Amino acid sequence: MRDWRLARYTARMDRYVPLYMKKATDDGYLLLLKTRKSKSRIYKSFQLTGLEIAELLNDDIHKSLYIKLAKEHNPQALLRLAKDVASRRRVKNKGGYFMKLFHKDMQKKEFHKISNS
Repeated sequence: MRDWRLARYTARMDRYVPLYMKKATDDGYLLLLKTRKSKSRIYKSFQLTGLEIAELLNDDIHKSLYIKLAKEHNPQALLRLAKDVASRRRVKNKGGYFMKLFHKDMQKKEFHKISNS
């Protein structure tokens, strides 16, 4: 009896393919997904700051790290530091050098966390 129910259930599933599975096979839907993926979704100012820092340092892999730093610390000071690091031509790993200078200068008041109160 158990096998009969299972066979009946799987036969029903073949007839009723979910709508999202039908759309995934359509070429127009895949094209729509690609265009939606390419659009940027920046909602907060710290997200834009973090992405600008990643672009200045040519470090797209660590975008989320720079967004987090811009959220938790002073964004203007971080941008200033990133521009300083980006202007140095002899530095090969600009992202690593930026983080080294950031941790070194962390004691300064300009990098302290921003309070919303």
